[in-house]
Amino acid sequence: MTPSAGWSGRSSGWSRDDIGDQTGRTFVVTGSTSGLGREVALELARNGARVVLAARNPDKLDDTEAALRRAVPDADLDRLLVDLADLGSVRRAADDADRLGPVDVLVSNAGVMATPYRRTVDGLELQMATNHFGPFLLAGLLLPRLVASGGGRVVTVSSNGHRLARSAPLGDPQAAPGRYQRWPVYCQTKLANLLFTYELDRRLREAGLRVTAVAAHPGYSATHLLSWGQTLRSSGGLTSILDAAMRATAQSAEAGAQPILMAATAALPGGSYVGPRGPGEWRGAPHVVTSTRLSRDRDAQRSLWELSEKTVDLTWP
Repeated sequence: MTPSAGWSGRSSGWSRDDIGDQTGRTFVVTGSTSGLGREVALELARNGARVVLAARNPDKLDDTEAALRRAVPDADLDRLLVDLADLGSVRRAADDADRLGPVDVLVSNAGVMATPYRRTVDGLELQMATNHFGPFLLAGLLLPRLVASGGGRVVTVSSNGHRLARSAPLGDPQAAPGRYQRWPVYCQTKLANLLFTYELDRRLREAGLRVTAVAAHPGYSATHLLSWGQTLRSSGGLTSILDAAMRATAQSAEAGAQPILMAATAALPGGSYVGPRGPGEWRGAPHVVTSTRLSRDRDAQRSLWELSEKTVDLTWP
């Protein structure tokens, strides 16, 4: 089965009614235990897909699976335990994924936002490790599964934050930074998501592989990730105030998931980028959007790719 053919760029736009029957298709969704990822997984399950819930916390995976089964009693669910900040964990998850058979779509949604400076077990800065290097390795290791589907797709979730990145993250990822600025680094990781997507899609075409790469962003959506990025606390007074403010001003996580669902299921050409239609791409129905000139810089795309291959010790495709 191919991506939904119910939408083909018609003027009325895309809606979740266009997802169509996804029975027989396998979607791996990272970061599926909360926020956008959970909404994406729920909607795919409602439309008959086999959804592989991928996350690092087994207890949260249990809770998410139970919640999805309450909402969709006949949901076809599987799970994949993976910590994207740990390259060893990514490799173990990819080995475990061999049992899944062909994978139609990998939705790389998991990420962290504006975390304090920290080095991972691999010696990498946490945000780049979680938001780029881990997903880069996972996509590379799952490529045979995606090829086996006969028309696989890699969907990477970026952000409007990529527009604030002043340069591509091309420095030595093992080097200690000077002054660490967590928000600019976050924006660079979101730029990296797009540099990766465009370079991957080009390399897949050059290799003659029937796999495409696309990206999406959720606009301004009410998820706990943003308030945590502001306060560095999972709960408490200011965090609760920010969560309430976002609920009042932002679109819901359900609405924010729509561009990701369109990117995962609509008949789009490789290299497409999907986001909300409204002013500033903050909210609204999903449609194909554009990204910054820097994200389209082929030299930066190629350089980041080569740096990433060296960092994770995998040359692909």
